[in-house]
Amino acid sequence: MKKQVQDISLLEEPLAVYGADPAIPMFGIFGKQTASPTTFDLLQLARKGISKKSITQLAKQITLTLEEISAVLHISERTLQRYAPTTLVKTEHADRVIELARLYERGIIVLGSAEAFNIWMRQPNRALNDEIPLQLLDTSIGFELVLQVLGRLDYGVFS
Repeated sequence: MKKQVQDISLLEEPLAVYGADPAIPMFGIFGKQTASPTTFDLLQLARKGISKKSITQLAKQITLTLEEISAVLHISERTLQRYAPTTLVKTEHADRVIELARLYERGIIVLGSAEAFNIWMRQPNRALNDEIPLQLLDTSIGFELVLQVLGRLDYGVFS
């Protein structure tokens, strides 16, 4: 009987440990594929502003409606619709877009897929006082609460 040789050059480890998946939302706001942006890259992006086109691409990528993304950004839906695709939104709105993209990145990594995370974001969660996580994203405290629950899930704590 012949002994089978295993190809050790193939890794079967989670992608989250070894590299970035281009399907992760942060790529949507940069408009191109880039290595994992540093915190200073994100700071510069927030200060410069993010185009409406990038916001709508991100919303499409993470399957949020214009109404939902408007609520998170604290911009009226009509105002967002009126912006030209190249219009840069103000720093405070750009900061929330980055926060949203980072939250979705984390959620996709923790729950394993964008589909699973989108379902999770739209279901009442006992750890969040039976609130729907997506509806908590209108405040920075809500973002923090959702990230805390994701952190507990990541470490296997019942949430």
